[in-house]
Amino acid sequence: MSDVNQHIGDINSKTIFKNNILCAQFIRDNINIPLLKNVQPEDLEDVTERFSSYFGIEYEADTVKRIRIHIEDYEELFYMISLIDHKSDVDYNVAMQLLKYMACIWAEYEKTFLSERGKISKNKSFKYPPIIPVVYYEGKKEWTADMYLRDRIMFSDILRPYIPDFKYIVVRNHDFSDEELLAREDEMSLLMLINKFQTADDITNFRDIEKDKIDSIIHNSSDQVIDIIAAVVRSLCTKIHISAEETDDAVQKVREHKLGYLFENMEKIDIQQLRKEAEEWRKLGEEERQKAKEEQQKAKEEQQKRKEEQQKRIEEQQKIKRMSMTILKAFFDDPAEYDMELIKSVIDSTDDTNRIVSWTDATENCSDKTALYNEIIGK
Repeated sequence: MSDVNQHIGDINSKTIFKNNILCAQFIRDNINIPLLKNVQPEDLEDVTERFSSYFGIEYEADTVKRIRIHIEDYEELFYMISLIDHKSDVDYNVAMQLLKYMACIWAEYEKTFLSERGKISKNKSFKYPPIIPVVYYEGKKEWTADMYLRDRIMFSDILRPYIPDFKYIVVRNHDFSDEELLAREDEMSLLMLINKFQTADDITNFRDIEKDKIDSIIHNSSDQVIDIIAAVVRSLCTKIHISAEETDDAVQKVREHKLGYLFENMEKIDIQQLRKEAEEWRKLGEEERQKAKEEQQKAKEEQQKRKEEQQKRIEEQQKIKRMSMTILKAFFDDPAEYDMELIKSVIDSTDDTNRIVSWTDATENCSDKTALYNEIIGK
């Protein structure tokens, strides 16, 4: 667990990327594709809601943008889809998840085209729009998941011509230093810097940054962008247990375009206390994991015990059945003299296994069947 938890959740990430100003900055700064180097907010259209029924609740934090690309001498408007998937932890199945996204997007595009222009199977010139899959990753650990879809498919090295494949882009905010992010001089990079706060030292380092340099970035920011930055700061303050009064003060500083002075008067932030709390959280996490492991082992042992007891009952039942057949066989030669159904009924209703064992043993070299019969039926 990080020192101040994972302070910016999926909801904030969706809010950030839903804003076209911030998303355009993110694309220009982080996606090294010439066609996208001059993307402006007015070139973006958020179409995430169109796919909510496809994606489901578990993907509600992710963003789909349709990007209008200006290409000289191109007869039709050219659209490129940017799919931004937010992650706080490494997800080893992200390539397959992105493939599902992409299939949904293309299916929706096909449906729209079909309603406007007719059957695509009869249209040789029809082409699907390109999709640029992007993973925005805020975790401190290295991103170790495979970058190509084919690496998630068995025998892909042998069957490569027959396997769909693509590479996704990973933008990891911890790959950039504070200086690199500030040098971009835009609000999105400033948010990426704030999103890096995962230790108490990160807060100390932020205090040391030249305040006017930070404030100059948001000097002309729109009210909508300021609202988003304020929401992110409020979320951060909540996670590091800053008082409500100080949180309101921090949010007010953002609204006054004074983000550089964010932690200036927060004397109650005890860095050592934050570290102590973080260590306690880490130990608590370890204890919970150990407890869960022990409970899992206990449940496994109980399941094995029940299985063994069930097997024992089955074996016991089979043993009684075999002994019952042995006893019945002893009287089989004289069915008119002995009531076979009565014998079977008595054996089936007897709970005392030792008595059945005794009757079975008595059938061997039995010299007086009548006496044994009377004993069994209780005469």
